[in-house]
Amino acid sequence: MKRIFSAFLKGLALPCLAAWERREVPVGGQAVIEGVLMRGPKRWGLSVRTAEGGIRRHTWVNLPWARKSPWNLPVFRGVATMAEMLYTGTKALSLSAEISLGEEESLGAWGLALSIGTAILAVVGLFIALPLFAADIAEKLMGLSGGARHLVEGLARAGVFIGYIAVIGLWKEIARVFEYHGAEHKTINAFESGEKMEPTAVAKHSRIHTRCGTSFLLVVVAVSVVVFSLIGEGGILWRIGTRVLLLPLVIGISYEIIKWCGKNRKAGRILMWPALWLQYLTTREPVESQIEVAVDALWTALGEKSPTEETTGGDTDGN
Repeated sequence: MKRIFSAFLKGLALPCLAAWERREVPVGGQAVIEGVLMRGPKRWGLSVRTAEGGIRRHTWVNLPWARKSPWNLPVFRGVATMAEMLYTGTKALSLSAEISLGEEESLGAWGLALSIGTAILAVVGLFIALPLFAADIAEKLMGLSGGARHLVEGLARAGVFIGYIAVIGLWKEIARVFEYHGAEHKTINAFESGEKMEPTAVAKHSRIHTRCGTSFLLVVVAVSVVVFSLIGEGGILWRIGTRVLLLPLVIGISYEIIKWCGKNRKAGRILMWPALWLQYLTTREPVESQIEVAVDALWTALGEKSPTEETTGGDTDGN
């Protein structure tokens, strides 16, 4: 019957059907508190393990911010996608905390704005201002040239980033999120390879993925060395300000690099191996119950019935 149906759709919906069968539909994800957020072609799917052992699900329509001009153009789409992930990720974290930790209230609009604003200030302080000060000190102590100072600034930025990840990974709660991060990667790798989507089969796959946000951020650090070196010299406030203004450009270029590496996997893995190695810090080997949640989130995002739906006791919520 499936073959007859496929033949009937030939020339109409067959390319879409073939893409599904080959697992070529675009998916992505993010680990949250005791759960995973997945992005499918038409919807977001959030699955979270409850204190009772079930799985709670939330879905909402996926309307990409980069779907309209000029945000669908190269470089611009990277900025729009990053902003969307920051907003949606914060929203999903709030929901996951409400479900898994039993918090009575999730973040409202002002709470989301405050959280995002705090994150932006932290980025400016830790990853822009601090490396600049470090490069200035190195320049005075060692008499560095302009090019060498920009390189030191980039290395300092990478060092701060890696150190930050290593330190927060020591926190038990964050380490558990990293386990769900590993489950998310294994699930996407299994899906894209055509694997049977069962926890025991998914567990055999790698917890490293080319399109990971960790790799993206390290690419941002590398691209920033080149872009920031082109703007010339100035006072400390001028340099901080110009770097903040140029950050969207850096993000957009980095997104295009990651996108190309995702499409050209063999070459991408070679070019991205330092960034891929960093994922060993931001992922941990998950247990089957965590993989079960990640698989459930994927099916939720794809609008398909989860294999776990009848056994976990979870419920489905719309949002």
